[in-house]
Amino acid sequence: MSALDDDAYRAFRRDLHRHPEPAWCEFYTTARIVTELRERDLTELYVGPDALATDDRMNVPDDEALAEWEQRARDAGADPEIVDRLSGGYTGCVAVAERGPGPVIGLRVDIDALPVTESADADHVPAAEGFRSEREGYMHACGHDAHATMGLGTLDAVLDSDFSGTLKLFFQPGEEQVAGGKPMAESGHLDDVDYLYAVHVGLDHPSGEVVCGVDGFLAVRHFLAEFTGEPAHAGARPERGRNAVQAMAAAVQNLYAIPRHADGPTRVNAGLVGGGTATNVIPEESLVEGELRGATTELADYMSDHADRILESAAEMHDCEVDVSTKGEAPSATSDDALAGVVGEVAGETDGVTEIVDRADLGGSEDATYLMRSVQKRGGLACYVGVGTDHPGGHHTSTFDVVEGDIAVGIDVLSGAIRRVAETRP
Repeated sequence: MSALDDDAYRAFRRDLHRHPEPAWCEFYTTARIVTELRERDLTELYVGPDALATDDRMNVPDDEALAEWEQRARDAGADPEIVDRLSGGYTGCVAVAERGPGPVIGLRVDIDALPVTESADADHVPAAEGFRSEREGYMHACGHDAHATMGLGTLDAVLDSDFSGTLKLFFQPGEEQVAGGKPMAESGHLDDVDYLYAVHVGLDHPSGEVVCGVDGFLAVRHFLAEFTGEPAHAGARPERGRNAVQAMAAAVQNLYAIPRHADGPTRVNAGLVGGGTATNVIPEESLVEGELRGATTELADYMSDHADRILESAAEMHDCEVDVSTKGEAPSATSDDALAGVVGEVAGETDGVTEIVDRADLGGSEDATYLMRSVQKRGGLACYVGVGTDHPGGHHTSTFDVVEGDIAVGIDVLSGAIRRVAETRP
């Protein structure tokens, strides 16, 4: 690949699109990225466990699932030496290119996919052109294949310029589970970063539109509550049972009753519930898997504190026990004006950009916020950029796709912003 080879970037993106992988299972994806990175003139390349604070990983699949995805990557032709380094689900990588004196600038892109079955309709471009997902039940339904491609292209464009400073590329796993941002943020690789950009394609902004600074990140916590009671015959001896489903039901009802807060929006959702084994058995086990959000980290903490109390109280009310674990989380964050301003300047000079939006709210959650706040708390600046694309289906749907020409727009805007930040040091 080179900074000018659009066909190579398209082929790379389509390869990733055919091989989507969920959080901590991005064996093929990471191996393909590392294979490409090894062709670049890098100073350092940190792979797998060397790119992460490994003790901070959350929501890691069990060994059987990891082994299955690892074998799929090998069968698909991923470099076995690289896959070996990722064993155990230590996916992702960090590339470092030192190019003389200057600031350290980071770019974060995410690489994981979603458990969504991709459309096979003839009018769905990946199906029509032969790069539909080969992992049935999983697809790149949020554009992370395009993000990874933008990361490579931005690296190429910066290396092909008179950039002076250090560029760090963070290829982050596990965003969809809000599980990968914290381990990468705590890895130590951000400790010397002065400026950080992150990027997302689409977000309901059309092709030609660039959002200079995205805000409105809802802080979030994903939780799993597992209730345990005592089984009994539901007809003959119901009094001997301790009903875990009753405890779960009480918890769900009261989670939705958490008072809203005057300081801003809050959210709660019990997205997955279950329990019991038969109609004539008092349920011994049940579960609630859900999420809590707030417009700020403090509001999310407010929701989380109330939820924990409700879950414990529901278990006690029905003489059950409950184990509550956090499966993923991310704080809120704000894009810094100075970096957003640079994006606006560069976007105004970039072919293919037809409209510049200074600010827009995400309205959801993103664990790039961990990396952003890590840089900001050390006195640096961070900004989340939106690159519009005419996606035919909404994010996280079976017909989601990107206009591949918009990947080049993202590369040009990001690489131009990075070069200008290095020159002007806002």
